[in-house]
Amino acid sequence: MLYHWYELGHAAMRPARVAADSCRLFFNPFNPLTHTALGRNAVAACEVFERATRRYDKPVFGLHHTLIDRRPVRVTEEVVWQRPICNLLHFKREISPERAATHPRLLLVAPMSGHFATLLRGTVETFLPDHDVYITDWQDARDLPLSAGRFDLDDYVDVMRDIFKFFGGDIHVFAVCQPSVPVLAATALMEAEGDPNVPLSLMLAGGPIDTRINPTVVNKLAEQRGTDWFRRNVITNVPWSRPGRGRQVYPGFLQLSGFMTMNLDRHMQAHKDMFLHLVRGDGDSAEKHREFYDEYLAVMDLTAEFYLQTVDTVFVRHLMPRGLMTYRGRSIQPAAISRPGLMTIEGEKDDITGTGQCRAAHDLCTSIAPEKRAHLECPRVGHYGIFNGARFRAQIAPRMAQFMRAHDPCASTDLSIAQLEHMAKMPRRGQRAQELEALAFSFANRI
Repeated sequence: MLYHWYELGHAAMRPARVAADSCRLFFNPFNPLTHTALGRNAVAACEVFERATRRYDKPVFGLHHTLIDRRPVRVTEEVVWQRPICNLLHFKREISPERAATHPRLLLVAPMSGHFATLLRGTVETFLPDHDVYITDWQDARDLPLSAGRFDLDDYVDVMRDIFKFFGGDIHVFAVCQPSVPVLAATALMEAEGDPNVPLSLMLAGGPIDTRINPTVVNKLAEQRGTDWFRRNVITNVPWSRPGRGRQVYPGFLQLSGFMTMNLDRHMQAHKDMFLHLVRGDGDSAEKHREFYDEYLAVMDLTAEFYLQTVDTVFVRHLMPRGLMTYRGRSIQPAAISRPGLMTIEGEKDDITGTGQCRAAHDLCTSIAPEKRAHLECPRVGHYGIFNGARFRAQIAPRMAQFMRAHDPCASTDLSIAQLEHMAKMPRRGQRAQELEALAFSFANRI
């Protein structure tokens, strides 16, 4: 019934939202009262109210151009592989096949943790000039009909294995937070089978490989509550109005509530500032607020079986670092991984994935040669900053680019670190990434 009460609350707010919209229409630019203190305050209050009570749809990437060799190049999105739960998006650039062949293929595995893949828009934008970029576009469970079947952590591993096989091994993988575990599991299974399609390299950022190390508040909460508590308190059914009606899910609005309460004072202040920006006519600052919250408040539901299995496997029983994780009855042994390069990335100020949790992957993947390993710990960087923002472009992306080229037999290796760091200086669409980092909200990309 929890989801139904949530839908009822939204329905109850519709008359008030209509009234707010009517007020904004009344105070239009042709109305002299609009330019008075009363008009400005009324319009600002109506917009803040409307945005605070709105249901936010899935955002778009909106990346139509990039710069290659300092020349603008058109970019188009295309779905190149599809399953009910996931679309594999390719950001196709209009360049010659010969030039494209010198750019490494990069798969961004977006976290399935409540936000849409567009959370990595800035990450895509950073790599587009020098990489052939793909991303996993996970679908909202509330729009997934029951006829599509279940989707749990084992199914997630299946998706990763199928995508790796789709690329025939010619792919570098960047897993952001939550997918680090299933990506590592899929690669270990493929290595154990002698599958030739394992990725060229694995780059794991803020991954919860071993949450026993420097546990954060999020880790402690999961361990203290236990899996049954989450099953009883946060799992509900999709209401009849959605295509996935009847499916058990972990609702996005509950995840968003957790995000908001972690930094509630900052969110309250941000909305107060938004009101003042509108009153003062500071359109640039107001637009930055809109861009951030259009993304932040757009959330998706997760299937109950995936959410509960992830909580139990990763955060409660720590099965992978203990050597006890299984996939459909088969043991998963990261020590079987030997062919891909392995890079781990952590942020000093990460309050979601504690320092050392992601680096633990090196302790598990004992068969990877030392020269094929790398670890990067970024000072003064939080969880969001390890995959987006100014420090990501300046400190992390250039090192990742170098790492990929060192493990790619076909990619061009004539790019110096200075040239790669040029990516960090490129102007971004609306300077959106800098604003996101400046707000420094903790994106709780897990439970």
